[in-house]
Amino acid sequence: MRIEFNYAKAAQLIRDAAVKGPQLAVLPEYHLTNWIPDDPHANEIYDLWNVYLDRYRALAKELSICIVPGTIIERHESAETKEQKLLNVTYFIDNNGEILGRYQKKNLWHPERPYLTSSTHEPHEVIETPIGPVGLLICWDLAFPEAFPEAFRELVLAGAKTIIIPTFWTLSDCSQYGLMVDSHSEALFLESAVTSRAFENTCAVVFVNAGGPVGSSRSTYAGLSRVAVPFLGVLGDETKDSSEEGMSIVDLDMRHVQEAEANYKVRADLAREDWHYVHPRGEKTRHMKL
Repeated sequence: MRIEFNYAKAAQLIRDAAVKGPQLAVLPEYHLTNWIPDDPHANEIYDLWNVYLDRYRALAKELSICIVPGTIIERHESAETKEQKLLNVTYFIDNNGEILGRYQKKNLWHPERPYLTSSTHEPHEVIETPIGPVGLLICWDLAFPEAFPEAFRELVLAGAKTIIIPTFWTLSDCSQYGLMVDSHSEALFLESAVTSRAFENTCAVVFVNAGGPVGSSRSTYAGLSRVAVPFLGVLGDETKDSSEEGMSIVDLDMRHVQEAEANYKVRADLAREDWHYVHPRGEKTRHMKL
Protein backbone atom coordinates (compact mmCIF):
# COMPACT_ATOMS: atom_id res chain seq x y z
CA MET A 1 0.00 0.00 0.00
CA ARG A 2 1.58 3.26 -1.13
CA ILE A 3 -0.71 5.42 0.94
CA GLU A 4 1.54 8.49 1.10
CA PHE A 5 2.28 8.31 -2.62
CA ASN A 6 -1.43 8.01 -3.39
CA TYR A 7 -2.29 10.90 -1.10
CA ALA A 8 0.36 13.12 -2.71
CA LYS A 9 -0.97 12.33 -6.18
CA ALA A 10 -4.55 13.05 -5.14
CA ALA A 11 -3.60 16.29 -3.39
CA GLN A 12 -1.69 17.47 -6.46
CA LEU A 13 -4.67 16.78 -8.72
CA ILE A 14 -6.86 18.81 -6.37
CA ARG A 15 -4.31 21.64 -6.40
CA ASP A 16 -4.20 21.56 -10.19
CA ALA A 17 -7.99 21.70 -10.34
CA ALA A 18 -8.30 24.45 -7.73
CA VAL A 19 -6.38 26.86 -9.96
CA LYS A 20 -9.30 26.72 -12.39
CA GLY A 21 -11.83 27.69 -9.74
CA PRO A 22 -14.18 24.71 -9.16
CA GLN A 23 -16.23 24.55 -5.97
CA LEU A 24 -15.90 20.79 -5.41
CA ALA A 25 -13.29 18.05 -5.89
CA VAL A 26 -14.24 14.36 -5.65
CA LEU A 27 -11.90 11.35 -5.41
CA PRO A 28 -12.61 7.62 -5.94
CA GLU A 29 -13.32 4.93 -3.38
CA TYR A 30 -10.21 3.24 -1.90
CA HIS A 31 -7.99 5.83 -3.59
CA LEU A 32 -5.46 5.76 -0.72
CA THR A 33 -5.13 2.01 -0.18
CA ASN A 34 -6.70 0.13 -3.08
CA TRP A 35 -8.72 -2.92 -1.97
CA ILE A 36 -6.22 -5.39 -0.50
CA PRO A 37 -7.60 -6.25 2.97
CA ASP A 38 -5.34 -9.30 3.39
CA ASP A 39 -2.19 -7.19 3.17
CA PRO A 40 -0.16 -7.85 6.37
CA HIS A 41 0.16 -4.10 6.97
CA ALA A 42 -3.50 -3.29 6.28
CA ASN A 43 -4.61 -2.68 9.87
CA GLU A 44 -1.77 -0.32 10.72
CA ILE A 45 -2.61 1.64 7.56
CA TYR A 46 -6.32 1.71 8.39
CA ASP A 47 -5.47 3.15 11.81
CA LEU A 48 -4.20 6.29 10.03
CA TRP A 49 -7.63 7.22 8.69
CA ASN A 50 -7.97 10.32 10.88
CA VAL A 51 -4.51 11.55 9.87
CA TYR A 52 -5.45 11.63 6.20
CA LEU A 53 -8.93 12.97 6.88
CA ASP A 54 -7.34 15.90 8.73
CA ARG A 55 -4.93 16.44 5.84
CA TYR A 56 -7.83 16.67 3.40
CA ARG A 57 -9.57 19.11 5.75
CA ALA A 58 -6.46 21.29 5.82
CA LEU A 59 -6.17 21.09 2.03
CA ALA A 60 -9.81 22.12 1.57
CA LYS A 61 -9.30 25.13 3.82
CA GLU A 62 -6.01 26.11 2.15
CA LEU A 63 -7.47 25.97 -1.35
CA SER A 64 -10.97 27.14 -0.38
CA ILE A 65 -12.54 24.16 -2.14
CA CYS A 66 -15.03 21.54 -0.99
CA ILE A 67 -13.65 17.99 -1.04
CA VAL A 68 -15.24 14.55 -1.00
CA PRO A 69 -12.06 12.52 -0.35
CA GLY A 70 -13.23 9.30 -1.97
CA THR A 71 -13.55 6.76 0.81
CA ILE A 72 -11.20 6.07 3.69
CA ILE A 73 -11.16 2.71 5.47
CA GLU A 74 -11.33 3.23 9.22
CA ARG A 75 -10.49 0.70 11.92
CA HIS A 76 -12.45 1.09 15.15
CA GLU A 77 -12.40 -0.95 18.35
CA SER A 78 -15.27 -1.24 20.80
CA ALA A 79 -14.25 -0.02 24.25
CA GLU A 80 -16.48 -2.63 25.86
CA THR A 81 -16.06 -5.76 23.73
CA LYS A 82 -12.70 -4.98 22.12
CA GLU A 83 -14.30 -6.08 18.84
CA GLN A 84 -12.61 -4.50 15.84
CA LYS A 85 -14.56 -3.20 12.89
CA LEU A 86 -13.52 -1.85 9.52
CA LEU A 87 -15.72 0.89 8.08
CA ASN A 88 -15.67 2.27 4.55
CA VAL A 89 -16.55 5.94 4.94
CA THR A 90 -16.85 9.04 2.78
CA TYR A 91 -17.08 12.63 3.99
CA PHE A 92 -18.19 15.99 2.67
CA ILE A 93 -15.62 18.62 3.67
CA ASP A 94 -16.52 22.25 3.00
CA ASN A 95 -14.20 24.98 1.74
CA ASN A 96 -13.41 25.99 5.33
CA GLY A 97 -12.17 22.52 6.17
CA GLU A 98 -15.25 21.64 8.21
CA ILE A 99 -16.89 18.20 7.98
CA LEU A 100 -20.51 18.77 7.00
CA GLY A 101 -21.49 15.12 6.77
CA ARG A 102 -20.34 11.51 6.45
CA TYR A 103 -21.68 8.27 5.06
CA GLN A 104 -20.65 4.71 5.87
CA LYS A 105 -21.10 2.26 3.01
CA LYS A 106 -24.33 0.33 3.37
CA ASN A 107 -24.53 -2.06 0.42
CA LEU A 108 -21.28 -4.02 0.52
CA TRP A 109 -19.98 -5.79 -2.58
CA HIS A 110 -19.73 -9.56 -1.96
CA PRO A 111 -15.92 -9.74 -1.48
CA GLU A 112 -16.12 -6.88 1.05
CA ARG A 113 -18.57 -8.56 3.38
CA PRO A 114 -16.08 -10.74 5.30
CA TYR A 115 -14.09 -7.58 6.17
CA LEU A 116 -16.28 -4.47 6.31
CA THR A 117 -19.18 -3.52 8.57
CA SER A 118 -22.26 -2.12 6.86
CA SER A 119 -24.21 0.88 8.13
CA THR A 120 -27.29 -1.38 7.72
CA HIS A 121 -30.40 0.52 8.84
CA GLU A 122 -28.91 3.95 9.43
CA PRO A 123 -30.92 6.45 7.36
CA HIS A 124 -29.48 8.18 4.32
CA GLU A 125 -29.09 11.85 5.22
CA VAL A 126 -29.03 14.92 3.02
CA ILE A 127 -26.15 17.32 3.67
CA GLU A 128 -26.60 21.06 3.25
CA THR A 129 -23.45 22.27 1.49
CA PRO A 130 -22.13 25.32 -0.37
CA ILE A 131 -23.12 23.61 -3.64
CA GLY A 132 -26.65 22.84 -2.45
CA PRO A 133 -28.26 19.76 -0.84
CA VAL A 134 -26.10 16.69 -1.39
CA GLY A 135 -26.46 12.96 -0.81
CA LEU A 136 -23.50 10.58 -0.48
CA LEU A 137 -23.46 6.98 -1.71
CA ILE A 138 -20.61 4.55 -2.36
CA CYS A 139 -20.03 2.21 -5.33
CA TRP A 140 -22.40 -0.77 -5.10
CA ASP A 141 -25.13 1.49 -3.69
CA LEU A 142 -25.57 2.46 -7.35
CA ALA A 143 -26.82 -1.00 -8.26
CA PHE A 144 -28.05 -2.90 -5.21
CA PRO A 145 -31.70 -3.87 -5.90
CA GLU A 146 -33.02 -2.28 -2.70
CA ALA A 147 -30.90 0.83 -3.02
CA PHE A 148 -33.12 2.94 -5.19
CA PRO A 149 -36.22 3.16 -3.07
CA GLU A 150 -33.94 3.08 -0.04
CA ALA A 151 -31.00 5.23 -1.14
CA PHE A 152 -31.53 7.44 -4.17
CA ARG A 153 -35.23 7.86 -3.49
CA GLU A 154 -34.69 8.40 0.22
CA LEU A 155 -32.18 11.13 -0.60
CA VAL A 156 -34.20 12.89 -3.29
CA LEU A 157 -37.31 12.75 -1.14
CA ALA A 158 -35.32 14.58 1.55
CA GLY A 159 -34.31 17.23 -0.97
CA ALA A 160 -30.95 16.13 -2.39
CA LYS A 161 -30.24 17.69 -5.79
CA THR A 162 -26.77 16.15 -6.25
CA ILE A 163 -25.78 12.56 -5.45
CA ILE A 164 -22.01 11.95 -5.15
CA ILE A 165 -20.74 8.38 -5.56
CA PRO A 166 -17.04 7.56 -4.96
CA THR A 167 -16.46 4.15 -6.54
CA PHE A 168 -13.96 1.33 -7.02
CA TRP A 169 -15.65 -0.70 -9.76
CA THR A 170 -13.57 -2.84 -12.11
CA LEU A 171 -14.25 -4.76 -15.30
CA SER A 172 -13.37 -7.99 -13.45
CA ASP A 173 -16.31 -7.53 -11.07
CA CYS A 174 -18.29 -9.37 -13.76
CA SER A 175 -18.78 -13.16 -13.71
CA GLN A 176 -16.90 -15.43 -16.08
CA TYR A 177 -20.07 -15.89 -18.10
CA GLY A 178 -20.59 -12.14 -18.40
CA LEU A 179 -16.97 -11.61 -19.40
CA MET A 180 -17.35 -14.31 -22.05
CA VAL A 181 -20.37 -12.49 -23.49
CA ASP A 182 -18.69 -9.06 -23.33
CA SER A 183 -15.39 -8.33 -21.61
CA HIS A 184 -16.57 -4.74 -21.05
CA SER A 185 -20.05 -5.54 -19.77
CA GLU A 186 -19.37 -3.77 -16.45
CA ALA A 187 -18.62 -0.60 -18.41
CA LEU A 188 -22.01 -0.96 -20.10
CA PHE A 189 -23.59 -1.41 -16.66
CA LEU A 190 -21.99 1.79 -15.35
CA GLU A 191 -22.67 3.90 -18.43
CA SER A 192 -26.34 2.86 -18.38
CA ALA A 193 -26.96 3.06 -14.64
CA VAL A 194 -25.39 6.44 -13.92
CA THR A 195 -27.41 8.23 -16.60
CA SER A 196 -30.58 6.37 -15.68
CA ARG A 197 -30.28 7.38 -12.02
CA ALA A 198 -29.99 11.05 -13.00
CA PHE A 199 -33.14 10.97 -15.12
CA GLU A 200 -35.31 8.77 -12.92
CA ASN A 201 -34.53 10.81 -9.80
CA THR A 202 -34.28 14.28 -11.40
CA CYS A 203 -30.87 14.87 -9.85
CA ALA A 204 -27.24 15.30 -10.82
CA VAL A 205 -25.07 12.22 -10.28
CA VAL A 206 -21.34 12.71 -9.66
CA PHE A 207 -19.79 9.30 -10.29
CA VAL A 208 -16.03 9.10 -9.64
CA ASN A 209 -14.47 5.69 -10.26
CA ALA A 210 -10.92 4.42 -9.91
CA GLY A 211 -8.79 4.46 -13.05
CA GLY A 212 -5.43 2.88 -13.68
CA PRO A 213 -2.75 2.00 -16.22
CA VAL A 214 -3.82 0.72 -19.61
CA GLY A 215 -2.07 -1.54 -22.05
CA SER A 216 -1.57 -4.40 -19.60
CA SER A 217 -3.51 -7.64 -19.73
CA ARG A 218 -3.80 -7.43 -15.93
CA SER A 219 -5.43 -4.00 -15.95
CA THR A 220 -9.15 -4.23 -15.17
CA TYR A 221 -9.84 -0.67 -14.06
CA ALA A 222 -13.13 0.58 -15.48
CA GLY A 223 -12.72 4.32 -14.87
CA LEU A 224 -15.51 6.16 -16.73
CA SER A 225 -15.77 8.94 -14.13
CA ARG A 226 -18.53 11.31 -15.13
CA VAL A 227 -21.29 13.66 -14.11
CA ALA A 228 -24.78 12.80 -15.37
CA VAL A 229 -27.62 15.28 -15.46
CA PRO A 230 -31.13 15.11 -16.93
CA PHE A 231 -31.67 16.37 -20.49
CA LEU A 232 -27.95 16.83 -21.14
CA GLY A 233 -26.66 13.35 -20.31
CA VAL A 234 -22.98 12.82 -19.48
CA LEU A 235 -20.28 15.41 -18.74
CA GLY A 236 -16.55 14.97 -18.12
CA ASP A 237 -14.67 14.89 -21.41
CA GLU A 238 -11.29 13.89 -19.94
CA THR A 239 -12.53 10.82 -18.05
CA LYS A 240 -16.04 9.77 -19.12
CA ASP A 241 -14.79 7.45 -21.86
CA SER A 242 -11.48 6.47 -20.26
CA SER A 243 -10.26 3.78 -17.86
CA GLU A 244 -7.07 5.72 -17.09
CA GLU A 245 -6.32 7.92 -14.12
CA GLY A 246 -7.19 11.51 -14.91
CA MET A 247 -9.17 14.60 -14.04
CA SER A 248 -12.22 16.25 -15.57
CA ILE A 249 -13.43 19.72 -14.64
CA VAL A 250 -17.17 19.96 -15.21
CA ASP A 251 -19.37 23.05 -15.38
CA LEU A 252 -22.68 21.86 -13.97
CA ASP A 253 -25.79 23.99 -14.49
CA MET A 254 -28.25 22.94 -11.79
CA ARG A 255 -31.09 24.50 -13.75
CA HIS A 256 -31.17 21.19 -15.66
CA VAL A 257 -32.20 19.45 -12.42
CA GLN A 258 -34.84 22.07 -11.65
CA GLU A 259 -36.31 21.91 -15.14
CA ALA A 260 -36.24 18.10 -15.15
CA GLU A 261 -38.37 17.99 -12.02
CA ALA A 262 -40.73 20.58 -13.51
CA ASN A 263 -41.06 18.33 -16.57
CA TYR A 264 -41.12 14.81 -15.08
CA LYS A 265 -42.51 15.66 -11.61
CA VAL A 266 -40.86 12.59 -10.09
CA ARG A 267 -40.42 14.15 -6.65
CA ALA A 268 -43.93 15.60 -6.73
CA ASP A 269 -45.46 12.22 -7.52
CA LEU A 270 -43.46 10.47 -4.83
CA ALA A 271 -44.74 13.00 -2.29
CA ARG A 272 -48.42 12.52 -3.11
CA GLU A 273 -50.57 11.09 -0.33
CA ASP A 274 -52.36 8.88 -2.87
CA TRP A 275 -49.19 7.68 -4.62
CA HIS A 276 -49.75 4.02 -5.48
CA TYR A 277 -46.22 2.73 -4.76
CA VAL A 278 -45.57 2.31 -1.06
CA HIS A 279 -42.05 3.28 0.02
CA PRO A 280 -40.64 1.11 2.85
CA ARG A 281 -40.14 4.16 5.06
CA GLY A 282 -43.82 5.04 4.94
CA GLU A 283 -44.91 8.46 6.09
CA LYS A 284 -41.33 9.75 6.24
CA THR A 285 -41.32 9.92 2.46
CA ARG A 286 -44.22 12.38 2.38
CA HIS A 287 -42.29 15.15 4.07
CA MET A 288 -40.02 15.99 1.20
CA LYS A 289 -38.44 19.08 -0.31
CA LEU A 290 -39.18 19.79 -3.96
